[in-house]
Amino acid sequence: MSADAAQGDYYHDLSYREDTAPIPTREGVELYCESTGEGIAITTLNNFFFTAPFWRDYTDELAKHHRVVSYDLCNHGHSTRMPEEPTWEEHAADLVGLLDALEIDSTYLLASSASTQLARDVALAYPDRVRGLVLAGPVIGPQMRRHRMLQRAWLRTLNSHDIPVLFAHMYPEFVSTEMIEEYGVPGFLGLRESFLAMSTPEELNNGLTLAQQGDASSELLTRIQAPTLIALGDDDILLGPTAGHELAAMFPNGRCAIMPKAGHVPFLDDPVGFQELVRKFIGEAEAHV
Repeated sequence: MSADAAQGDYYHDLSYREDTAPIPTREGVELYCESTGEGIAITTLNNFFFTAPFWRDYTDELAKHHRVVSYDLCNHGHSTRMPEEPTWEEHAADLVGLLDALEIDSTYLLASSASTQLARDVALAYPDRVRGLVLAGPVIGPQMRRHRMLQRAWLRTLNSHDIPVLFAHMYPEFVSTEMIEEYGVPGFLGLRESFLAMSTPEELNNGLTLAQQGDASSELLTRIQAPTLIALGDDDILLGPTAGHELAAMFPNGRCAIMPKAGHVPFLDDPVGFQELVRKFIGEAEAHV
């Protein structure tokens, strides 16, 4: 693959839509939101590193069959900045306020890495609003201690250096071996460009700090009745396939799908295959409603 092609594959259109009005949620908070397609809703949850536009390349096929909602968290991207960093409970309340404003009774939640904790908390606090969960590279359950150790290491790197050094630290930990080998330096630089464009050091500091908070009890997962899909790359160094299946078994209605040669963010490796996996899961879940 040429250097230009490799860097182009990593390019993301992160521009914001000027015709999109912010949506009020709780007092003093308005969220930037994009809604595309029609049908049963899928709502993406950012993991403090992504912004709403980032999801376009990974939900374009889903939007042909479903209504896809992507939004910026409060204190991130183009959403309201509050003096105090929101808690997990406030992020959950924002999501429900967003669904109310969009007149969405219930939705599938598509979460990645740190945002899988938010998906879990929303499913527990507002079960009637959640049709199902898709947890890509989850950081909940018995492995949370390891994840939080990594997050603390990332936070130390950020505060001791800067975002480019943080990205270099994280890159071999969340990108698959195959992707690193195939795309080389151009791919690294292309994804780094997107990474730098989506967050400020303050936003990353606040997000990584919040990611280490909240209830780490695995028992919480046993209370979630919504159908749950663990979408896991078999090259995810944070969670292996065996642990992924064990995690899925903790949910009353959980299952685990392993994506070959994918890393911690499996949709980066195979956007089309990931979306087909999500479509199949939703189809099967809806057939049993």
